[in-house]
Formats: sequence, C-alpha cells, structure tokens
Amino acid sequence: MKLVISADHAGFPLKEEVRAYLTKAGHELVDLGAYDGDHPDDYPDFAEKVGDAIRQGVAKRGILICGSGVGVCVAANKIPGIRAGMCHDTYSAHQGVEHDDMNVIVLGARIIGPLLAYEVVDAFIAAKFIANEERFTRRYKKVLAIEAKYQCGDGSASPA
Repeated sequence: MKLVISADHAGFPLKEEVRAYLTKAGHELVDLGAYDGDHPDDYPDFAEKVGDAIRQGVAKRGILICGSGVGVCVAANKIPGIRAGMCHDTYSAHQGVEHDDMNVIVLGARIIGPLLAYEVVDAFIAAKFIANEERFTRRYKKVLAIEAKYQCGDGSASPA
C-alpha cells in the first residue's frame, strides 16, 4: 500500500522506525518530514502536509506521529476529508477504518513503542471500510454532513 508519513521532531525517531518497518514489508512510503529530530518544529505543519497529500491523491492513507499524538490528531481533523484517529492498540486501528473510514492513523511517540506501533499500523493497513453494512454507511454520511455544514464554499472552515 502507498502511504504518506510525517512527524514532528518529537515523533521523528518513531517515524523512522515505522517507515523502515513498512518499507521492508513492501509498502511504498512518501516521507513528508521531519527529516531530523534535532530541530524543534510545529506539529500542525506536518498534519497539514499529510492531509494535503491525501486530498491531492498522493496516497489514500497516512500516518502521523508527534510526542503524544494529540496535537497532530487535532490539526489533521481540521482538514476536510481527513478522518484521523489516535490509536495505540490494534483494535482501534482496524475498527477506526472498518466503522469510520479513518484515513490517517496517529501515534504518540512518547506513548507507544516501536514493536506495538508495527502491530498497530499493520492493523490499520489491513483494514477495509465495511461499506455494505447500513449502520456504518449511515454514520459515515452523518460525519460527512457535519463536515460540509461547517465548510465555506472555498473549502475553508466557517468562522466560529
């Protein structure tokens, strides 16, 4: 599977491990930075890179990593069409895709270690949205309606 991956300085070491693991497993990864963990940077920049890449069709799914996972998750979910979920267990990783069509998995590098991160991203990658089950489709359409309600015609968010 082709994926985009990105992390801020705090998530950089785990990003490198996950990227190497998935590449070795045969997946194609587009690395959107950070490219080192030595320089403090801002997590919203990396969330936006992943969101934009998915919206532009570079890949259908992405992986975001920061220290806790919270920051990039909040930022990514501001981007129309992005459904990011923070997952530190395999159940949430596959269930988020199967029930909610999650397209970005978020990991907290200070929360999860590499071995569990590999299992979590494997579960995310293997999962498929269960589109033939009415309850999941109904709920998904409601999420899309909420997103549309708060968007301006130019794709930006409506002012609060």
